[in-house]
Amino acid sequence: MGVSTAYHLAKRGCDDVLLLERERFFGTQATGKCAGGIRHQFGTEINVRLSKLSLPMLYRFEEELEQPIDLKLCGYVFLLTEPEDVDVFRQNAEMHRRLGVETEWLEPSEIAELAPLIDLHGVWGATFNPNDGLADPNSVVQGYVSGAGRLGASLMTDVEVIDVLVEGGRVKGVVTDQGTVSTPVMVNAAGPWAGVVGEMAGLNIPVVPLRRQIVVTGPIPEVLVDFPFVIDFARSLYFHREGEGILTGMSNPNETPGFDQSVDKDWELVHLGAALERMPVLEQAGLASRWAGLYEVSPDAHPILGRVSQLQGCYAINGFSGHGFMHGPACGLLLAEEILDGQAHTLDISSLYLDRFQEGEAIVEYNVV
Repeated sequence: MGVSTAYHLAKRGCDDVLLLERERFFGTQATGKCAGGIRHQFGTEINVRLSKLSLPMLYRFEEELEQPIDLKLCGYVFLLTEPEDVDVFRQNAEMHRRLGVETEWLEPSEIAELAPLIDLHGVWGATFNPNDGLADPNSVVQGYVSGAGRLGASLMTDVEVIDVLVEGGRVKGVVTDQGTVSTPVMVNAAGPWAGVVGEMAGLNIPVVPLRRQIVVTGPIPEVLVDFPFVIDFARSLYFHREGEGILTGMSNPNETPGFDQSVDKDWELVHLGAALERMPVLEQAGLASRWAGLYEVSPDAHPILGRVSQLQGCYAINGFSGHGFMHGPACGLLLAEEILDGQAHTLDISSLYLDRFQEGEAIVEYNVV
């Protein structure tokens, strides 16, 4: 979110852009630890519209930023095992098609053709979009870092923001462990730490960090090169090809908020048991790597995006709830418009303002993994 916003501000000719990163390298926290999925398949129009704007930006990323991102349009398959989910996803597919998104309904026999290694026990059907897929998060980050730098933005690592200066209801600057920066405009792009940065400015940004973890297997020769991104929706269990093996994750519904990024070995056993049931070929594979990272979760699983009315000069780009990587390109563009033009115009983002939680206008995203 930070590097996309910096790039799009600089691209518009803004010549005083400063991005501060606490870590030693860009993209080593939530972005660098995500599964890299990109999809159109969401349950609300605003999220589908964000995907319609953002995914083409990733399709042409290498051309624009001179950075390959290992783009693979292998498609997403959402396996549905609960009757209530079948109804919702059929309705969502109709909404997608109304918005010009090519989401299809698949019967079990059609799923078996796309993903022959998946055990379809209990599966009623699935939705599929061939224009969904994967991209490399680190490459996208580095593309924006290089692009923003070429356009004159300043991007600094190993700098921690420790306070926000506020005076008369507006931003005056930020205090870092290396000095104070005077500025009338601040963007909170702190990911899982968005609430912490908000508190520095006297704001309640309702974003909580939730641990999620991933396992990558060794080589599995049987996995097809074009194996799709498969999600067992009811269990928040997913698989996609990673190198010559499989990357798999499963969200723990009982995870408590916090910044712990160690691997929960007990949950890993639960996850792997479920993964073996759905994809039995994994039993033949070795374990290549594992890691944990953080989702930044908002109350309605939608981003908090745009100007913050409670504090002049403050802007938010937070709370993407596990689908931020794919929306990062679009949201950086939209936030640049919000800052420079007074309002985003490529897409209306007023429904994503922080104010919605006070006004009771939140709409919950159903399709969260």
